[in-house]
Amino acid sequence: MSAVVAQAQHIFGIRAGVVNNLCFFDEQIIIFPCGNYCVKYNVDQKWQKFIPGSEKSQGMLALAISPNRRYLAISEIVQNKATITIYELSSVPCRKRKVINNFDFTVHKFISLAFSPDSKYLVAHTGTPESNLVYWMWEKQKVMAIIRTDTQNNPIYQVSFNPQDNTQICVVGNGIFKLFRYAEGTLKQTNFVRGEPQNYRSHAWISEERIVVGTDTGKLFLFESGDLRWETSIVCRETPSDTKKLEVVHESESLIEFPAPSSPDYSSEQLFVEKSESQNMTLPQVSAIAVYSKGFACSAGLGRVLLYEKMEEKDAYRESREIRIPLDQHSNDPSQSNKQEIVCMCFSPSEETLIISTSKSQLYSIAMSLTEISKGEPAQFEFLMYSLHSAAITGLAVCIRKPLIATCSLDRSVRIWNYETNNLELYREYQEEAYTVSLHPSGHFTVVGFADKLRIMNLLINDIRAFKEFPIRGCRECAFSNGGHLFAAVNGNVIHVYTSTSLENISNLKGHTGKIKSIAWNLDDSKLISCGTDGAVYEWNLTSGKRETECVIKSCSYNCVTISPDSKIIFAVGSDQTLKEIADSSVLREVSAFDVVYTSLVISHSGRMMFVGTSMGTVRSMKYPLPVSKEFNEYQAHAGPVTKMTITFDDQFLLTSADDGCLITWKVFDKDGRGVKREREVGFSEEVLVTKTDMEEKAQIMLELKTRVEELKMENEYQLRLKDMNYTEKIKELTDKFIQEMESLKTKNQVLRTEKEKQEASHNTYVEDLLEKQSRELQDIECCNNQKLLLEYEKYQELQLKSQRMQEEYEKQLRDNEETKSQALEELTEYYEAKLHEKASLLEEAQDDARQQMREFEETKKQIEEDEDREIQDIKTKYEKRLREEKEANLRLKGETGIMRKKFSSLQKEIEERSTDIEALKGEQAKLQGVIKALEKDIQGLKREIQERDETIQDKERRIYDLKKKNQELEKFKFVLDYKIKELKKQIEPRENEIKAMKEQIQEMEAELERFHKQNTQLELNITELWQKLKATDQEMRRERQKERDMEALVKRFKIDLHNCVGFIQEPRQLKEKIRALFDKYVQQADMVEIVGVDTDLQQEYIRQREHLERNLATLKKKVVKENELHRSDNVRIMQENVNLIKEINELRRELKITRAQVHDLESALRLTKKLRHSEVPEPVPSVEKPSTAGILRLTEEEETERIIEMQRLEIRRLRDHLQEKEQIPGLHPPGRLPSLESDRSIETGSN
Repeated sequence: MSAVVAQAQHIFGIRAGVVNNLCFFDEQIIIFPCGNYCVKYNVDQKWQKFIPGSEKSQGMLALAISPNRRYLAISEIVQNKATITIYELSSVPCRKRKVINNFDFTVHKFISLAFSPDSKYLVAHTGTPESNLVYWMWEKQKVMAIIRTDTQNNPIYQVSFNPQDNTQICVVGNGIFKLFRYAEGTLKQTNFVRGEPQNYRSHAWISEERIVVGTDTGKLFLFESGDLRWETSIVCRETPSDTKKLEVVHESESLIEFPAPSSPDYSSEQLFVEKSESQNMTLPQVSAIAVYSKGFACSAGLGRVLLYEKMEEKDAYRESREIRIPLDQHSNDPSQSNKQEIVCMCFSPSEETLIISTSKSQLYSIAMSLTEISKGEPAQFEFLMYSLHSAAITGLAVCIRKPLIATCSLDRSVRIWNYETNNLELYREYQEEAYTVSLHPSGHFTVVGFADKLRIMNLLINDIRAFKEFPIRGCRECAFSNGGHLFAAVNGNVIHVYTSTSLENISNLKGHTGKIKSIAWNLDDSKLISCGTDGAVYEWNLTSGKRETECVIKSCSYNCVTISPDSKIIFAVGSDQTLKEIADSSVLREVSAFDVVYTSLVISHSGRMMFVGTSMGTVRSMKYPLPVSKEFNEYQAHAGPVTKMTITFDDQFLLTSADDGCLITWKVFDKDGRGVKREREVGFSEEVLVTKTDMEEKAQIMLELKTRVEELKMENEYQLRLKDMNYTEKIKELTDKFIQEMESLKTKNQVLRTEKEKQEASHNTYVEDLLEKQSRELQDIECCNNQKLLLEYEKYQELQLKSQRMQEEYEKQLRDNEETKSQALEELTEYYEAKLHEKASLLEEAQDDARQQMREFEETKKQIEEDEDREIQDIKTKYEKRLREEKEANLRLKGETGIMRKKFSSLQKEIEERSTDIEALKGEQAKLQGVIKALEKDIQGLKREIQERDETIQDKERRIYDLKKKNQELEKFKFVLDYKIKELKKQIEPRENEIKAMKEQIQEMEAELERFHKQNTQLELNITELWQKLKATDQEMRRERQKERDMEALVKRFKIDLHNCVGFIQEPRQLKEKIRALFDKYVQQADMVEIVGVDTDLQQEYIRQREHLERNLATLKKKVVKENELHRSDNVRIMQENVNLIKEINELRRELKITRAQVHDLESALRLTKKLRHSEVPEPVPSVEKPSTAGILRLTEEEETERIIEMQRLEIRRLRDHLQEKEQIPGLHPPGRLPSLESDRSIETGSN
């Protein structure tokens, strides 16, 4: 035997085609078939233990577990022979208890099994055409009874025992519902179904006499003692996605039912047909039923389970809950996941969990407590473990840096498994079938060959996303190099080699004439080995792109190829049932497969172990170098041909997949049971790929969740505070109430105490009175009783005398009776003794007769024995004669046999010569058959491709036709909707106009109201400004009046002095002096210059103020424009107020200017008169007093200008204060501010 041992570690998958493929062993452990094993799976701890199937088994057909959970029965076909194997589950490991494979009746297969309630009997039903029901006592392998249940070859689905009766059996099938009872060594039918026969799919016993049966048309029947008691039909309800579609259809129908006159002609027949088609629904099949304490659960069509509970009042059941298989979000079409047929269901022993298996090889579970919580909406199943493959696995790959397994399958899915945690990491379903898969050594990328394209994809943290597609249709093989920098993909008979970095095609390897079945890289990635159906094995040099070595055997169609770690020897397996060692273009050795075909092989990285998979589903382990004799270990693994095998980089695990859709991980050991030593330790990486968008979405979701958590915290705190407040208030109320009640109770208690004391006093007095009364009555009674006693004593004495007399009389009677009794007894004894003597005499006579008969019997016996002896002697002599005759005949035959032996030896030599010729012909025939099979496979492959292409073309044409039909229908709907929209618009337009007019009226009224508000505020501002202007003009008027009074006094004085001067008109000298004095007094030379200087200063100050205000106005306008974009509606009013203020300031300045011009004109007029007079008088000599008078007048003018400026500053300050007050009002934000007084002063100093 081989030193290499492989032990099954974990199995991913389940076989859906096995009847009753799911059962509970205990509360945590379930049993289901997978590959050629039955798996015991612990749901909580996630471990698996295995019950291997029989050797050379062709697959399991049915399971049955005994009611006491000790035995498991498995129906198999072993070497084309039906077999039932019974395992003892209580032993560790599970051992075979009985194997039933010898039958006195014809049987091809057993399709359903069941144990009796006491687990001593087993019932099995055979398949068509026999259709026999067999009743065993299985421990003794004794057939108790057998009966044929059907003669029309109808399929049988299920057989079961009555849970409380070993003798009653139920069988259901197409048109078959029969109850049998075992009695007197036979099975007899006890029921006869009335009415039309149904296709009964499943059944279950509810009680000893009741059984519920389901049909393929959604009907449930309840039978009691074979008679129909209750019947219901399951209503097919749509999934939420279907209901949405139907709602859209119904909406379109409602629109079509009332077409407008201008719409296209729609006949009522077409409308009715469309409506009926939309409402047509498929009938739900009841394919599985399971019973629990409250009622039963049954499948109700695709992906749906209904729970029925017993009604208390009526003898019937009502639907209580609905459970659905959820949508698969990883699928290309999520709605397909809930379209699975439920083939088996079972409850846990405590009825806490319901587990189902489906036709797509999936396991789902649900806690029964969840079904009670989910009210209204249907509950949903969850995956028991993870999603599994439902079709043949076509691709298998592992990587180096991660413990990952990649598989692809004909179920159009790609799955990533973890062989350390035994869990499903990622999976994704696509539109096309996947034929091959390969993992990058880093574990971050994968290449998958689909039916339409080859795709290279990223393995993200929660998804598989393609980022590059190659136009290679139906790629059956692809492989990354060991370094990961290259990958090869097969396109028919050509190998394309690409780089992993730039994804460019660097080489195309052409040379095969048939399809390439397998490719393999050598250790340093310098060579690529390929094999195909053309019988060729090629070794390619990737640097030159040419073949280095080749080995062609056209009679062999190769299945798989690999290369040794040292790249010297190539190993290949094919249809010729051998394992070939190829080196230097020649076959070094051929190791026989012993009547099986090797479908795959793999060699360890150490080069010391080799594993091969067979077409029977077994796995063989052998040591390298390969043995000459039959030295290998063979393990039962799969229920179909092994499709792919690979080994992990550290040689610790072997991975196998097959056509049965199962993936098995094997732990590799040496012969002593130790694990294979690792050559180098490589730590697995934990990095994963995550896209930026996913990270941002996750971050956004986290932020939203954080905010939500904070909000919930706030809400909870608020709710808690509210509750605390409510509770404190309630506690206060309760304490107050309690205190009040306590006080009231105290008062009541005091009142009751006082009442009690009163009652005690009254009671004491009452008791004393009663005692006195009782004592008096007692004395009276004693006196009466004494008298009565005396009377009674006298009566007693009289009665005693009477009794003595009566006793004496009775004694006399007794003596008389005894005497009569003795006389009668003597008479009877004498009579019976006489009778006894008569009987004794009769008995003696009978005994004498018996002795006489015995003597006669012995004499007849002697005579018969003598006759027998004579007959025996006659027979003996007769047979002795015949024996002598036979001996003589025997001697003659011996001579004849000698002659015949000689003839036989000659004939045997001729037969041997013929057999050698036949073997040679058989060899040639086998080779030709291999070639024919290979060609037939090619033809089938080509036909399949043609058929697939035709189907794709037909599907696309169908889709185009459907889309065209939908387009036409939508156009019709559009026309109808357009017409209805027009009508609705016609109805809406007048209302919209009215609404528009009302809105405009409202806007006008709002504008008018706003205008009134603005006018009111404006008027208020104008009033305040006018009051300020009035105050300023009053002050100005007072100043002007003062000036006028001063001027009048001056003119008056001047007139007086002039009048005095006129008195000296006759004296010119005195007149001249007086006029000079007047001139000196009233007129100075610098007066005109000073007035002009003062006017220029005022003008400059005015220009400065004006420029300053204009600059302020420009800046304010800019700020207003900027702020207006943000606060247009709020700032319009303030801007208007600012403009009005600036206008009023300008008007004041104009008024000031006009008043100043008037003053200047008056002063100039006065000065002009002085000049005219001065021109008549000669110029005087300038005196010393001139500067002082001029300085005094100049000082008064400066004070005047300063006063004016100060007044303007006060006015600006007042305006600023007014603006600040407006700013403080909420909702008002002024566009800008006037410059401060300090800035005004700085500007003035700068201009000066």
